[in-house]
Amino acid sequence: MTGKKLLRSSSFRLALAYVALFGISAIGLLAFIYWSTANYMRQQADETIETEIVGLAERYQLTGLAGLTTSIRERVGRRPVGSSIYLLTDGLYNPIAGNLDRWPQIEVDPEGFTEFPLNLGAEEPRHIARAKPFALPGGFFLLVGRDTYELEAMQSRLVRTLSWGLALTVGLALAGGLVLSRGQVRRIGAINDAFDDVMAGDLSRRIPTGSSGGDIEELVVKLNRTLSELEKLVEGVRRVSDSIAHDLRTPLARLKTRLERLRHGSAGADEVDHAVSEADKLLATFAALLRIARIESGERRQAFASVDMTALIDDVAELYGPLIEEKDKKLVLHNAPNIRVLGDRDMLFQAVANVLDNALKHTPADGRVELDLGARESSVEVVIADDGPGIPANERDKVLTRFYRLDTSRTTPGAGLGLSLVAAVAELHDGSVQLEDNPSTDGAPGLRVVIRLPRL
Repeated sequence: MTGKKLLRSSSFRLALAYVALFGISAIGLLAFIYWSTANYMRQQADETIETEIVGLAERYQLTGLAGLTTSIRERVGRRPVGSSIYLLTDGLYNPIAGNLDRWPQIEVDPEGFTEFPLNLGAEEPRHIARAKPFALPGGFFLLVGRDTYELEAMQSRLVRTLSWGLALTVGLALAGGLVLSRGQVRRIGAINDAFDDVMAGDLSRRIPTGSSGGDIEELVVKLNRTLSELEKLVEGVRRVSDSIAHDLRTPLARLKTRLERLRHGSAGADEVDHAVSEADKLLATFAALLRIARIESGERRQAFASVDMTALIDDVAELYGPLIEEKDKKLVLHNAPNIRVLGDRDMLFQAVANVLDNALKHTPADGRVELDLGARESSVEVVIADDGPGIPANERDKVLTRFYRLDTSRTTPGAGLGLSLVAAVAELHDGSVQLEDNPSTDGAPGLRVVIRLPRL
């Protein structure tokens, strides 16, 4: 995976957007912290100056100029090079006591404070004093302040600390974004590679799944299911195409032969009837294929309505009962009352009729066909059982596909589409079809077809 591809990935861009948003938020937060801290420190310094002015003014009122001078000298003496600044002058600003050699050129702000540089020598860094002048009774002036060098140094350290914290936070966020983006890009790359193989014709290709969970892993699982369904559908199309080519070749050849005879005038009326019959069979086969395709596409779901299955089973039995009796077979009906499902009545009728038609074809003389309708808590079961030869277990899934016919059924009319239509109708109704043995009294395996549908 190239760095250019990583930088162009949507996940990395999203990570950058989050880093930018987080960085802006962090800058705002750190600026607020700096402003609050610096403002608090400045207020503390101003309050200290105000307190000292009040104390010295009270000392002047109590002890006069001599007491004030003594107090200022004591304070300067305790910390000759401290951060506190004092200057007491006469009315002409001549120094009397303090640690400044002259009254500075000052301009006071609205709060009465002023700032001016301190002359500490060329070797010392530039120091700024913040002070407040005060006029004493008797024409004297008092200036009290503090050297802000330590305050500014602390503020500078605070700025550096916050800046390093911001840089470290953004760096870690960016690194985390790169790591996460690399993983996402790798997973998306695996998905793209798998789909490239699928588009190249390898329908068995699947996307490797991981154990980390999350949205992408859930998407991978769904994509793999989609690919499995796609493989199944394409394989079904191939199988149908092969079956059409194989099973329809013979009737088409027979039809062509009879038409050739008709063209040369060597065919009789029977040949014409046979040709028409062959054409009808072909048309019926293609009509069945079209019906199955429409059912599988789900076009008729919108027309679903409540279906009275009890009445439907009675209608099917009424239609097929006489046909079964004509073949010296017996239809046994067990119909439960008041059973309803949500679906298409015509398709459900056709599905049950197809199974009954198969049972009629394969049940021997004097055999019996059972048609049962029952209900469970959440499902409805339509069971058609016969005494025929049954279907081997390893071929039961195959007979539900199009055009598949058992070797024993090759001689009977049909194209192998009846049970595939039943399976398509059941799937459309969110149901299922199950084939089972139905042992008979004469030892034949028999067949039991169970159509399960959701109960309404």
